[in-house]
Amino acid sequence: MNYFLTYTVYVLILSVLMGISTWKLFKKLGYNPLFAFIPFYNYFLILKETKHPKWWAILSYLPIVGPIMMSVFHLYLMKKFGKTLFKDKLLTVILPFIYMATVNYSKDAEVEDENELFLTDEEKSEKKKDSFIGSVTFAVVFATIIHVFVTQPFGIPTGSMERTLLVGDFLFVNKWSYGYRLPMRPLAIPFLQGTIMDTGEKGNPKDDPKSYVDAVKLPYERILQFNKPQRHDVVVFNYPQDSVHTAIDRKDPYVKRCVAVAGDTFEMRAGRLYVNGKPETVLGDQEIQHAYYVETGSELDIKDLFKKLEYISIIQVDNSSRYFEEAVKKYGINPANTVYLMQLTDKRLKAIKELPQVVSVHEDVMQKGYASINYRDAMRTKIDTTQSIYPINKPWNQDWYGPLKIPKKGDVVTINQESLPMYQWIISEYEHNSLENKNGKIFINGKETNQYTIKQDYYMMVGDNRDASLDARFFGFVPEENIVGKPMFTWMSIEGVFKDSSSSYQADGWRIRWDRMFKATNTGEANKTSYWWIAAMILILFFGWEYFVKLFKKKKAEDD
Repeated sequence: MNYFLTYTVYVLILSVLMGISTWKLFKKLGYNPLFAFIPFYNYFLILKETKHPKWWAILSYLPIVGPIMMSVFHLYLMKKFGKTLFKDKLLTVILPFIYMATVNYSKDAEVEDENELFLTDEEKSEKKKDSFIGSVTFAVVFATIIHVFVTQPFGIPTGSMERTLLVGDFLFVNKWSYGYRLPMRPLAIPFLQGTIMDTGEKGNPKDDPKSYVDAVKLPYERILQFNKPQRHDVVVFNYPQDSVHTAIDRKDPYVKRCVAVAGDTFEMRAGRLYVNGKPETVLGDQEIQHAYYVETGSELDIKDLFKKLEYISIIQVDNSSRYFEEAVKKYGINPANTVYLMQLTDKRLKAIKELPQVVSVHEDVMQKGYASINYRDAMRTKIDTTQSIYPINKPWNQDWYGPLKIPKKGDVVTINQESLPMYQWIISEYEHNSLENKNGKIFINGKETNQYTIKQDYYMMVGDNRDASLDARFFGFVPEENIVGKPMFTWMSIEGVFKDSSSSYQADGWRIRWDRMFKATNTGEANKTSYWWIAAMILILFFGWEYFVKLFKKKKAEDD
């Protein structure tokens, strides 16, 4: 069943429930009882009778926004029939159709018209309170509409895109960049992604309460798709292999650079990226980082280094660790010296080499043919697929990867025991087929086969911080249905707001990076455009709208 047909069924079910639980109330309001069953029009009449803006009715069945507005409209209707006690409001919100049906079929339900002349001071005070709560509710609804249907704020908690995007950058993501992906879980708490809060085992989202109702779901659908992700685009997408959330749009959001599109061949050679056999093109606003072991004769003043080079990821390697021993053996480092592991751009690498304490600098490149596989247990029997290179049966690592062809819609790929680890997620998870591998034979949807036709385009998303990025080299291809949109600009940037897991030294307190605010993120140009004047206009309109409306009404009254 497609999206719009499923959505129509969803609306009709809610409309039938609304009609069954309120038709007598509509009759007492002077309307045909059948009007209670008509989508949108039923709420239009409630708003008309309760003297609220009638255009709000169009919000009644929108995903995520609709349930909030429905609750508000139900409260308006119950108030019209004198149900104003706290218990009445609570039951109307948590058991709407059951409580309204109780009122609907009771014999004493009568319309209570409100007359300003006969209101007590307590009733007037309560009315002002309701008016304030209504204003706050509408503000929340307005913000939810923007969040769900237009643009979404997104924070950068890790250094995987440094130094193009920094830890503590906050972006606005344009959800229409690659066509708008319609919401798939219409019943959800606004502004929350997947879970409400961390209530169970710390760091384990599987036992946290979900922020959405998983049982009420709509299929994937994208509208007005005039563009698709292009090479070099910075893209926000939902993490493909999120096992906690089955809803695609509720999986954890990631931001990486699209380095290869459907049909391209992706490869890493000694830590350098190649697409279709050619070295990648580095854009003007793109700052790629690599890992370096830095040997020094004495310890560095890290705090002073942070001030000179701004924030950098740096770890002082413990001389008793295996990493220290490996570095000493691999690069001929004097074990008596101090060793640091740093993520550096070419510019910062040059600055580090010029420090008087520095003895040697070595880029950390993995050995070709070494398979980067991590295990969950000491006996090395359970592979940790989230931290292992994809696919796990290839002798690849972060620095030597591929060549790998990115699947394209319509491609017919060969399925056998060698290729299955590469395509099994596509077949079973992303394209929703049943997949069995038994007795050396492969069955898709119950039929033995050695071929599969790809149903959608896929992309390779890789971080600019190449040696400190959990990206497509680990989780594999990103399906088109997981694409959220393209970041528009950085609206806030705060150093120190998130802990950088790739660095042993953290920022000393919070610092606002004023030079990064309201700068575009996807121009490809070194000197990024500032949108501060647009932001100022939006803030003036948002906070000054009510003032201007009142001023206009006052002027009009004076003219009359």
